[in-house]
Amino acid sequence: MAEPGSGYTRWRLILPVLAVPVLVLGFLITGLFVWALSDEGEPRAGALTEVTCAEALAFGGASPPAKAHVGNCTRQQGIDTAYTAVLRMPREDVRDWLRETYPNAPEARSDASCGALCLDVSHEDGLPATAGAHVVQVRVEYENAETARVRFSAFTM
Repeated sequence: MAEPGSGYTRWRLILPVLAVPVLVLGFLITGLFVWALSDEGEPRAGALTEVTCAEALAFGGASPPAKAHVGNCTRQQGIDTAYTAVLRMPREDVRDWLRETYPNAPEARSDASCGALCLDVSHEDGLPATAGAHVVQVRVEYENAETARVRFSAFTM
């Protein structure tokens, strides 16, 4: 017959031996999940990155205007892709640039809700087939008698 308390002594020896592999396995599994869920080394989805304005405009089927001063141009990529560009150019050149860039699009409109000029173009109404975007929006504000600020957005949907 076994002595009372002798089983207690066996478990005291076995439990530490079993606990070490369980703890090691737990740390490995936790580390695997942390590594899989981290985005280290990759740009975060949805993060803005600066790009050349030629790249931003090309995504919308456009090229930089001849006399434009390019400003800030960005790309945001997640489920959809969106490029933005801010340009300053001679006020009198804006309509001609828009007509040359999007010859099959409707004429740019003027109304109070969007600034001095607005143009919305999709593949159905004049966006070139070479454009990677599904929609282009152009918003123009006149800074003074000579200069216009053009906000260009091209994005997928």
